[in-house]
Amino acid sequence: MPFGTDREVLATARAWLAAGQRAALVTVCRTWGSSPRPPGSLLVMRADGACAGSVSGGCIEEDLLARYRDGELALAGPTLLDYGVDRADAGRVGLPCGGRLELLVEPLGDLAALEQLLSHIDAGELVARRVELSTGTVALRPVAATQTFLYADGRVEKVFGPAWHLLLIGDGQIARLLAQMAGPLDFRVSICDPRATAFHDPLPGNVQLNRLMPDEAALTLADDPRSAVVALAHDPRIDDMALMVALESQAFYVGAMGSRRSSDQRRARLRALGLAPSALARLRAPVGLAIGSHTPAEIALSILAEVVATRNSSPVASARPPARVLA
Repeated sequence: MPFGTDREVLATARAWLAAGQRAALVTVCRTWGSSPRPPGSLLVMRADGACAGSVSGGCIEEDLLARYRDGELALAGPTLLDYGVDRADAGRVGLPCGGRLELLVEPLGDLAALEQLLSHIDAGELVARRVELSTGTVALRPVAATQTFLYADGRVEKVFGPAWHLLLIGDGQIARLLAQMAGPLDFRVSICDPRATAFHDPLPGNVQLNRLMPDEAALTLADDPRSAVVALAHDPRIDDMALMVALESQAFYVGAMGSRRSSDQRRARLRALGLAPSALARLRAPVGLAIGSHTPAEIALSILAEVVATRNSSPVASARPPARVLA
């Protein structure tokens, strides 16, 4: 199961602490303007200049690492840093995007705390890591899937846990391509196909193949705000079973592949089966952004682009703290 860059950053920090090396964790708290990394993005850095993760896409990492390596950042506890857009800052760190960042930098020293956080993530549990800025106290607590990141009232709270989930109904070439593309975009992928004729080629280790009935898969695997469901089976008996459940679930995205004509026919079938108009209105069909796609890879790209665009505008993903004017 992939956990995206957050887990990789934490695992790197754990390895460094276990080896007796000094490290600090950096979290993006707020952004202004054209900032390439959203609030909650992570970087871990080592005293010799090594790092994992990213907080700016490369604009300020070099300066941040140099300040840590040279001892300019004497971290006795959580420290807030501002990287702004004034002339001196721009000349010093080179912020070509014109953005502005507020960062939290924490010295790391508690290996057991990192182990505990990683154990929650590996168990598939959503957990919030809260840092009290005045005291440096760190605590973990269970949270709901609708929470992502909070910076307010003197604390920073970031949610860790299962990656976004993509449930694909139908095991075929486009499903396999989608599965390959989705991993680097922080999706874990499930492919559901009860048919004996489904592909039997090996799947990447981060993709789960199951033979559940499609309605059962949609109900048990994707009824949450971090899941997307895409029907790709080309068989109404398979696709429609999943869609009847998925369109009334909490999934943030539900789509089905097919032409405009077949999509109209699908809507008519689902309506005749009693699906509520409000649920049917959620269906993305034909699925994918209109990029003139023809090849299987282009179709997979168009589908994943629409899923990501929906994810990034969903209440779960788009929760951003309000900007604060800094003196």
